[in-house]
Amino acid sequence: MFYSIFVQPLANGLVVFYRIFGSNLGLAIIMFTLFLRVILSPLTKPYMNSMKKMKDFAPQIDKLKKKYAGDKIKFAKAQADFYKENKINPSAGCLPYLVQIVILIAFFNVFTRTISTQGNLAENFNKVLYEQLRFKEGEVVKSKFLYLDITKPEVFNIPGIPFPIPGPIILLSAIAQFLSSKAQTNIIAAEKKIAQKTKSESDDFQVTMQKSMIYTFPLMTILIGVRFASGLALYWLVFSVTQLVQQIYSQGWGGLTPWINKIKLIKS
Repeated sequence: MFYSIFVQPLANGLVVFYRIFGSNLGLAIIMFTLFLRVILSPLTKPYMNSMKKMKDFAPQIDKLKKKYAGDKIKFAKAQADFYKENKINPSAGCLPYLVQIVILIAFFNVFTRTISTQGNLAENFNKVLYEQLRFKEGEVVKSKFLYLDITKPEVFNIPGIPFPIPGPIILLSAIAQFLSSKAQTNIIAAEKKIAQKTKSESDDFQVTMQKSMIYTFPLMTILIGVRFASGLALYWLVFSVTQLVQQIYSQGWGGLTPWINKIKLIKS
C-alpha cells in the first residue's frame, strides 16, 4: 500500500519533471522538490502556527506550572482550560505534518530504488513507472548535473586522508539543518527555564533531546550524504533550505536573531 500510494506516484512525478526540464535529472530533482514543498505547504502551516502560539504563551504556561507544581492533575486541567480559553490547539497540524514526513520517506525510497541502485537508470526507473511513462528500450537517462554524477556520492577522496570528504551540497544541507534547528532554540530555552523550575524528569529529558538534535541532525545529514547518491543530497539541500525559509517566515528568526543582529541584517 505504501508503495502504490506514495512511492510509485512520486517516482512517476519525478520522471514527468525530468521530461519537462530537458532530460536534466538534477534540475528535475530541484524543481520537483520545490513543487512538493509548495503543495505540502498548506499542510504544515497549522503546525507552524501552533508552534508559534506555544512559544508566545510560554510565560503563562510557566506560571501555571509553578502554581500547580507537584500536582500534575490540576496542572493538566488548568493547562487545558488555558488552551481552550485562548483558542490554542496543541495538536493542530500534527497529523498533516506527519503526512509530510511520510512523503519525505517515500521520496527517499524512490531514490534508493532508482538512482542509488546499481544497474541501468532507465531500467531501474521502468520498474516503478506507469507504462505510459516508461523509458524506451535503449533510451539513456542522463545523470550529469553541473559537476555531479547524480548516481554517485558527492565526495572527494584526498590522498593521505583515510575518509571521504563531503562535497559542498552535503555541507550546505547540513548547515541548513543546523540553522533550522538553531532557529528553534528560543523555544528550547523557554522550555528549559520551565523544566528547571519543576520536578518533572520528563521535561528535562525532552529539553535535552531537543538540544542534541541541533547537532545530531546535521551530523546525520553528512554521514548519510557521503554514502548515498548525490541526487539524494541535492534533494535534501532543496528540502532543508525551503523548510528553513518557511520556518523563519512563520515563526521568525528565533535563536538566530543574535547572529542576524550582529551582521546588521535586521535591527535589534
